[in-house]
Amino acid sequence: MFYWLLKYVLVGPFIRLYNRPRVEGVENIPASGPAILAGNHLSIADWLFAPLASPRRITYLAKSEYFTTPGFKGALQKAFYSGAGQVPIDRSGADAADAALATARRLLDEGKLVGLFPEGTRSPDGRLYKGKTGAARLALSTGIPVIPVAVVGTDEICPPGPFRWRRRRVQVKYGKPLDFSRFEGMAGNRWVERTVTDEIMYELMRMSGQEYVDVYAASLKNRPADADVVREFRAPESKAG
Repeated sequence: MFYWLLKYVLVGPFIRLYNRPRVEGVENIPASGPAILAGNHLSIADWLFAPLASPRRITYLAKSEYFTTPGFKGALQKAFYSGAGQVPIDRSGADAADAALATARRLLDEGKLVGLFPEGTRSPDGRLYKGKTGAARLALSTGIPVIPVAVVGTDEICPPGPFRWRRRRVQVKYGKPLDFSRFEGMAGNRWVERTVTDEIMYELMRMSGQEYVDVYAASLKNRPADADVVREFRAPESKAG
């Protein structure tokens, strides 16, 4: 209930009027049944804009810190994120990835749309970073297609640092579903998981127009600003069968 209240009454109308998002590809969202929505991650605003144009509710996996902050502020934060369709995942520990995937599978089994950010964290500089294999593992183990979702401009609206909300236009693009049925029976193969992940990231790069950086965004947190990174991206080859 709170999700739809946010979308149609409390937040959605403001965003539509103030930021006037342009939306493409809504027809690629299935009218019913599960789907994996994999998006680029520029800003904390991404999970607001991507579901705004979707006719169906999108449930995102969110870091557990949003739900465990103590005190009155923490209680409000937990209520907000829970009501907005976020599901907490614990990103610490060796079993964190498996726990997140188990949660996502449960949601997909319920016929829901599940939103993921393959980069694992926000881009520090507006470029697209190497994807982690969680979305690929999910797609390979369930046979459910992946819909790439590219947002453009959210980093200008709500950039990293102290919270502020600027008046900028945003684009939201829902791509055509990516079908990986040619890899049926190959779940657990690391080479296949990386191939599928790279296909997803290539499509996000094409849709968003971002420069691709072939390192994990999280690895840059302690990296000097002038450190060299690999920028070359090679589109994976499709294999029939």
